[in-house]
Amino acid sequence: MPAPETRTGLVRRARKIDRVLAQTYPEARCELDFDDPFQLLVVTVLSAQTTDKRVNAVRPTLFAAYPDPAAMAAAERGHLEQIVGPLGFFRAKTEALLKLSQALVERYDGQVPPRLADLVTLPGVGRKTANVVLGNAFDVPGITVDTHFGRLVRRFGWTDETDPVKVEHAVGELFPKRDWTMLSHHLIWHGRRICHARKPACGACPVARWCPAYGEGPTDPDEAAKLVKTEGRA
Repeated sequence: MPAPETRTGLVRRARKIDRVLAQTYPEARCELDFDDPFQLLVVTVLSAQTTDKRVNAVRPTLFAAYPDPAAMAAAERGHLEQIVGPLGFFRAKTEALLKLSQALVERYDGQVPPRLADLVTLPGVGRKTANVVLGNAFDVPGITVDTHFGRLVRRFGWTDETDPVKVEHAVGELFPKRDWTMLSHHLIWHGRRICHARKPACGACPVARWCPAYGEGPTDPDEAAKLVKTEGRA
């Protein structure tokens, strides 16, 4: 039996995987379109249980009508529902946007606060959404634990935790804080394109040699190549 992995070995292996993924996905970024922190906050809330592509499609119409928190807080509910309708769960999402915008106006003078402690007090905003906004709109390092990120870090053997907050802290200890935001992008891109939930393309994976879960999916290169997606959440 091989010796158990040391803490130093885990850190080195984790950082090696991230370096290779950075080389594999040099264009990795947030796949939601936005022009400012408010737009990013809104589209991230809207992205729940739908695709980034669908959210990006309704974004121009949404912000043409409601460009800032004050305008969205005063929105006519029926019109807002009509715009976000293609995203599904439109009544709940409309309610979330109205409450979120109202809270920004009432508590933060219509500005998105650049602090995690403030962001998570907003209606419909948890740590995942807050870290997306902090990392991509304010350049404040944050780890975004979505379903892809959680799946990959467990497959990589970086942590056994399943609670998103515990995952965030466990993985954060393996990397310098400055790397957190891009680490999130690298893993999310890899999870959307190669390391799928049901059938990972192991035979086409650039980090297969460092992955304890290698073999969960097809290892034959030709078979694995058929599973690779060239885009993320299409």
